[in-house]
Amino acid sequence: MLLSLRFLILTISLLACLASARDVPSNLQNLYTKLLKQKKCKHPLASGFYSTADGPNTYSYCGDHLSDFQILYIRGRGRGRLANMDVDCDGIQGGASDDGRCSIGVSADYQSTTAFQDMVAAYNVSGVKDLNTYVHPYVVFGNEVENDNNKDSRGNVFDPRAYLVEPLSVMAVVCDGGSKLVYGVWGDTNGDDGDKSMVGEASLALATACGGRAMSGSNGIDEEDVLYLAFVGSEAVPGKMGAKWDAGSFDEFERSIEGLGDQLVQRIAADGKASGMVRASWGLMIWMFVALVGGHLGFCWI
Repeated sequence: MLLSLRFLILTISLLACLASARDVPSNLQNLYTKLLKQKKCKHPLASGFYSTADGPNTYSYCGDHLSDFQILYIRGRGRGRLANMDVDCDGIQGGASDDGRCSIGVSADYQSTTAFQDMVAAYNVSGVKDLNTYVHPYVVFGNEVENDNNKDSRGNVFDPRAYLVEPLSVMAVVCDGGSKLVYGVWGDTNGDDGDKSMVGEASLALATACGGRAMSGSNGIDEEDVLYLAFVGSEAVPGKMGAKWDAGSFDEFERSIEGLGDQLVQRIAADGKASGMVRASWGLMIWMFVALVGGHLGFCWI
């Protein structure tokens, strides 16, 4: 009887691990490999961002595949440089799965709400007023103005919505050297951090799926081999009914968006290459104009 119980516990643990570490489909793996080999983004939508405070400002939001695959992502300059993963603890504290690794005392820059808290609350799901870093695998994407009173000292800004990426849309994250795929949602934004705008951050739930339980509010992934992939269009948004916002664990929530994530990844060509060029079109010209205006006005104009 005791042996059977141990076997059951082992089986459940194994299934939980498998849910947290899905295989990367071949088309996405081919794209990931291709991006690692490139020296830089050919069509940056916004540049001058930092991965670490003491590193270079050579990171960009990249639009190389905005037209052909309808995706955008973060990458650095130089072969093998995508982004790292700092841990964001913003949002609900003391909720489901809270084990203290992302408590207020552990995270130096904790904020009580995420950027899209109002949208999460508007779903009117019982007991869910904001995202929970322990449960929801959210990505911190985009950089907004924190203090518009001193524009001379602010860093770079970028609003993904200028390129039709919608809040709370599903994102794909490839991590652990390209061996793991995790689905999450665009759930928070970076500030402009004074004169150094940072990129590469995700919730504790997502970081744990990529790097294990050593992840915490003060410990993330240093390797710059993480691909954060955002999808253009409203079809990437699961909405109130398309995700289990009241999930009690990361595995439960990620399974609820898995189907939509799989559909979105199919946008990528089998060889991961396609044209690699942004084709000129009226739609693209409008996007570029909006991005230019948004770069001057920050997020407030939308």
